[in-house]
Amino acid sequence: MDDPLKPLAKTHFDFAAAQHLLNRAGFGGTPAQVRALTELTLEGATALLLDARRDDTPTANEDFRGDILREDTPEEREAIRRARAAGDEDAIAKFQQLRQMRERSDRDQIVAMQKWWLSRMIETPRPLEEKLTLFWHGHFATGYRTIENSFHMLQQNRMLRNSCIGNFETLARSITTDPAMLKYLDNDENRKRSPNENLARELLELFTLGEGNGYNERDIKEGARALTGRTFRGNNYFFDASQYDNASKQLFGRSGNFDGDEFVTMILEHRQCSHFIALKLYRFFVNDAPTVSKEGREAITGLAKELRENHYDLRPVLRTLFGSQHFYAPENRLAVIKSPTQLMVQTIRSLGTPPREMKSLVDAGDLMGQQLFQPPSVKGWDGGRAWINTATLFVRQNIVVYLVTGRRPQGFDWSPSEMAYDSTHLFEHLRDASGSLDSREAVRNIATFALGGSIAPERVAQLDAFLDDLGGTINDDRVKALLCLVGAMPEYQLC
Repeated sequence: MDDPLKPLAKTHFDFAAAQHLLNRAGFGGTPAQVRALTELTLEGATALLLDARRDDTPTANEDFRGDILREDTPEEREAIRRARAAGDEDAIAKFQQLRQMRERSDRDQIVAMQKWWLSRMIETPRPLEEKLTLFWHGHFATGYRTIENSFHMLQQNRMLRNSCIGNFETLARSITTDPAMLKYLDNDENRKRSPNENLARELLELFTLGEGNGYNERDIKEGARALTGRTFRGNNYFFDASQYDNASKQLFGRSGNFDGDEFVTMILEHRQCSHFIALKLYRFFVNDAPTVSKEGREAITGLAKELRENHYDLRPVLRTLFGSQHFYAPENRLAVIKSPTQLMVQTIRSLGTPPREMKSLVDAGDLMGQQLFQPPSVKGWDGGRAWINTATLFVRQNIVVYLVTGRRPQGFDWSPSEMAYDSTHLFEHLRDASGSLDSREAVRNIATFALGGSIAPERVAQLDAFLDDLGGTINDDRVKALLCLVGAMPEYQLC
């Protein structure tokens, strides 16, 4: 059998393959954007996605405050001390009210950040960057409700974005000095006289090697000692040397006064680490079925080897993956269940719908099981089939209707003129030289594009009956009705 990572033949990079790449390595695109990607050839298309030049200029509405939950000044601490010593209940209550006001402001800021990030995913010219930032957010999962500091969540988000297509080693090292993660896994309480094992355990179990792979309980305990002293002051990482355990440690069968950086180095040297990360990338980008096929296992082995050979540089590994015949194999198309974020952002970017009201989308994401900046646990989102149940499917179908029509399930009509949706771009290019349009072929073409792949014969029959009910012709309103119908199909949940 051919190497599954063998490059796809250039002649096989057609419209369907380009759409598949844009859906998986980003959040989809309009028919015009897919055609443009096809003209670049596969090599040019992957280069466009992987090598897009970063612009570090802050995007709109990114001016978030880092001082909302600032530490009390020495003067404030002294005033609080005096009030308590004097039993001044009014003064104490005033300080408590100020603290509560700051906490409310911080909760308001995390909501603004959720809208900001969702908007960024919708508008970005670098979709792979945002897609990978979302991936790493679920991998190095940290939740706002535990750390209760929105700016620390923003700092982590920026860190993940800066290295998302860079090097996994950078990510693994950075996460052990990230204030949000240090707080989330209690490493700010990891002291030499009372080591806290949370960060060491999850670093091994969830972030690098996988549960029970290549380490034991002693490695966790000794790894915790290596990570002592890692904490933060304000918004910055701080190494508290007085709390670092500088005695000899036993890690992975080796003895020495290992610190946190050396702990990470030893993890990365473990062969299992590259395999674990390759598997996570594979399930996210290629196929999220519970059981990996024989070809899939061979592909994962090849990706892990390339990770090691490139010293954990992610770009060449992703270039190989996105250029491989396995990535475009029929069994791997429409083989990933859209996350709630993917569902909403892809609908907007592919069909060209207005984003409507951003807070409504954030709330819908929460109802569908994916609240940005709030994964359910340190394990992140389970993904795959866990996204779908009777409750979430109802919301998933209704969010498509909302984006296409502006109507909510309760019948409320959100239809200001600036949010009107013109769907004609989905079929105007299908007219022949005389300007005529074959309505039946147009409907099939639109449905095929919206579903991201070929449609089953029974769906074709449904579409033909739908068109007949509309009198056999299509226009903007009828295409919107068609999109609502397609959005309710089970196949629309796949990409």
